[in-house]
Amino acid sequence: MEEKKNIEIQKDETPQQPQEEVKTPSEEPQETERKRHKGRREKAKAALEEEKAKYAELNDTYLRLYSEFDNYRKRTAKEKLELSATASAAVMRDLLPVLDDFERAIQNMEKNGNEADLQGVTLIYNKLKSTLQKKGLEEIVAIDCEFNTDEHEALTMVPAPDESKKGKVIDVIQKGYKLNGTVIRFARVVVGN
Repeated sequence: MEEKKNIEIQKDETPQQPQEEVKTPSEEPQETERKRHKGRREKAKAALEEEKAKYAELNDTYLRLYSEFDNYRKRTAKEKLELSATASAAVMRDLLPVLDDFERAIQNMEKNGNEADLQGVTLIYNKLKSTLQKKGLEEIVAIDCEFNTDEHEALTMVPAPDESKKGKVIDVIQKGYKLNGTVIRFARVVVGN
């Protein structure tokens, strides 16, 4: 038995050399499988990046188209409003001489003293004028105002009766009108000099 112990001791005392990794046949397919998975992951990452780029491009295209459509919608709505305003401006311009004729008729009737006709014509005139005012027509106030080239058209200049009338409108030859804040007919005036 002692011999067995010596043999065993000798076996334990001998230095052991590091063993090289020996791959078993079952480990080789696992490593091949890992390499294959790694290749698939890289392909999947590349495909994901490509899809993200496509998504960003499509999203950008969508946002641009949406913005263009929204701008188009706003522009057409504005054009419709302007078209209706200009269409009504043309009608208003055509009605202004009728309004002027009413005013002249009322002035003549006041001079002649025909009270019954005057009341009827005044009633019709007021109705027409109020209807036009509801549609946005307003008279340009000119008498005793500073001459303003944006609203007045000076037909003549006369010497001012006093210093306070210089540069101001002394008389109105033809009334001016605005439609929704835009001048459709300038007031023709006489200006003090």
